[in-house]
Amino acid sequence: MLLLALGAALQAAVNKYNKPKTVLHIVTLYYKDGTTEEQKQAVLEGVEKMAAEIPGIRNLWLKPMKVQGTRAERQPDGSYRMRPMTDAFVIEFESEAAFKAYEDHPAHRAWADKIYLPVRGYSYTHDITN
Repeated sequence: MLLLALGAALQAAVNKYNKPKTVLHIVTLYYKDGTTEEQKQAVLEGVEKMAAEIPGIRNLWLKPMKVQGTRAERQPDGSYRMRPMTDAFVIEFESEAAFKAYEDHPAHRAWADKIYLPVRGYSYTHDITN
């Protein structure tokens, strides 16, 4: 009986994880100089609006806890300025097909063209699945 209880306790202590087939679209970025907090908030609100309109979006992460990375940005005088990535968001898609459909969806195009690209300084994207 004691061995059975010990075995059950050890089994419960094993870390369990999954390898889902969803797609994570991870974006790190910095905004153009002069971008207001209201414009930054509009970017995130636009991501939420897209999630409500585009089929296949499963989850969002909109509050970065730590953002790493820099980019050398060429200045008009030819020198370079190191720009740190300051913000991030993640969109989880239920499948690779849903992710591919998002790229050309009218809601994504409208958000990108009218809200995001006018204030984005530079971004890196990482698309990951299993």
